[in-house]
Amino acid sequence: MRIGEHPILSFKKGEEIKFTYDGKEYVGFKGDTIASALHAAGVKALGHHHKTGRARGFYCAIGNCSSCLMTVNGEPNVRICVEELKEGIVVETQKGKGELR
Repeated sequence: MRIGEHPILSFKKGEEIKFTYDGKEYVGFKGDTIASALHAAGVKALGHHHKTGRARGFYCAIGNCSSCLMTVNGEPNVRICVEELKEGIVVETQKGKGELR
């Protein structure tokens, strides 16, 4: 699900980074954000609206909207579109408005 070739841009894959999303191990690459790694792995719904239940996806990719809020290492409301992927992080789909643990 990644762009491999482009007529103008070049894409260098960094080292592999393992992380967990909703209890399952995934692999991304150095330089990915959490959202880009999940998107490349085929995860398109990043959560659901707290009132309507509608699926929310990768939208603005610059941290302005709230479509990508998830719980990262126990911290709710992390904008994963701008959060750098790090080795061993634990990412969870956020339920509702998020709860502090």
